[in-house]
Amino acid sequence: MIAKVSSATLKGLEALPVTIEVNVTSCPQPRFIIVGIPDVAVRESQERVLSALETNGYKIYMKQIVVNMAPADVKKEGSGFDLPIAIGILLSTETIQVENIERYMFVGELSLDGSIQPVKGMLPIAIKAREMGYEGLFVPEDNVREAAVVNKLKVYGIKHIQDVIGFLSGTTLLEPTIVNTREEFYANQSSFDFDFDEVKGQENVKRAFEVAAAGGHNIILVGSPGCGKSMMAKRLPSILPPLSLAESLETTQIHSVAGKLNKQTSLITQRPFRSPHHTISDVALVGGGTNFMPGEICLAHNGVLFLDEFTEFSKSVLETLRQPLEDRVISISRAKYNITMPCSFMLVASMNPCPCGYHNHPTHPCMCTPAQIQKYMNKISGPLMDRIDIQVEVQSVPFEDIATSPKGESSAVIRERVIHARKIQEERYKHVKGIHCNAQMTNALLQKYAQLDEQSTDRLRDAMRRLNLSARAYNRILKVARTIADLEGSEQILSNHIGEAIGYRNLDRDSWIE
Repeated sequence: MIAKVSSATLKGLEALPVTIEVNVTSCPQPRFIIVGIPDVAVRESQERVLSALETNGYKIYMKQIVVNMAPADVKKEGSGFDLPIAIGILLSTETIQVENIERYMFVGELSLDGSIQPVKGMLPIAIKAREMGYEGLFVPEDNVREAAVVNKLKVYGIKHIQDVIGFLSGTTLLEPTIVNTREEFYANQSSFDFDFDEVKGQENVKRAFEVAAAGGHNIILVGSPGCGKSMMAKRLPSILPPLSLAESLETTQIHSVAGKLNKQTSLITQRPFRSPHHTISDVALVGGGTNFMPGEICLAHNGVLFLDEFTEFSKSVLETLRQPLEDRVISISRAKYNITMPCSFMLVASMNPCPCGYHNHPTHPCMCTPAQIQKYMNKISGPLMDRIDIQVEVQSVPFEDIATSPKGESSAVIRERVIHARKIQEERYKHVKGIHCNAQMTNALLQKYAQLDEQSTDRLRDAMRRLNLSARAYNRILKVARTIADLEGSEQILSNHIGEAIGYRNLDRDSWIE
């Protein structure tokens, strides 16, 4: 008897349905054959499946077991096929009798004793199961909250294969897990571990972060060791606008595919903050590998990618950022797959101003020559720096300020201003596809929404000549000035907005390394 059991595999962020066909026949020489382009983890499932069945009293003697995984031209990856294969064997041998098995989808890895282990990518699989009209989905208990986010689908969390067998045989009652998605989503949106009111001094840097958050601008911090660059960067998520439910679902899918969700997580409710070490490889940053895995830039989607010690990253790694920063998607092409992943993130970078770290420090002498500083700064290419709107020099805070400064403005207060500015931008660009904030403006949109009056034009022209700013700084200044105007609720970009935006182009000045 041929049994058919439904399951799914992953391709990028999408789940592809897979039908597990099992045929068990008598054979003097026992064999277990799996066809349908299985990877190593799938081929090894025969040992896990047979051991789990035998441990629980289901003896499979002198049998040939043939498992076909359809469609046969798609590679099957992962250990999530163990459970459907085991169910298929029991159905094919008529050990259990089940009506309407086609109404259910099964995913789960088996231990040798029959307990069910968690697998990656359960949220996309649940979305696909609902889309295809399945009544129920059986998943490992550790994955159940992740899958139960999907409504109009009965999701059963199981600890052991006997739970499934009992349910299918009608001897065990299982209750589907229900998650109030909206309630959980809104409950944890405003709880952060770090707050800007803990930062003493550094008012100009906090203001730069507010502008960056309000317009979605990439930002780089340059300062000596210990001046607070990393400390402030970690607080950026606390002033970013909250995730929308659609953004949360998309972000959760990526983390689900990467296996980054714990068993208590149903939805990611706060913007991701990813901070990879500077020894990271190209593949780990952008994603890929023999079996596809999302990289750090995809895990930072809808959030922040923080690159500390920016100049210590290898040049090849940094250059891979150029296309994702521009297009906000990454296309990964390998011999075995071609996958496009979303990666719309804010880049926050921090670095020392020179090899010794003390250039422009008020008290500590710098031992570097201008040539050494120039060589150090040249580790970041012009095209990459061109994609960073805000450049801020961070000075060390004097002891007196640390000891006597009162608590600063809280993240909640700053966040309210940021949200207000973002709403202005959403309304402005609501008819422009793919544009949501000022940082994404094209040249055509700049000409339409960043027009300057005569006084502002004169001030910008004077600054570019006097400070010898590079030509690439022009558009960046206009974008940042547009955001500053939005924070003040001004429809017109004024001279003081241009002046503040010019102040955020420290690294463009020829005099910076002198």
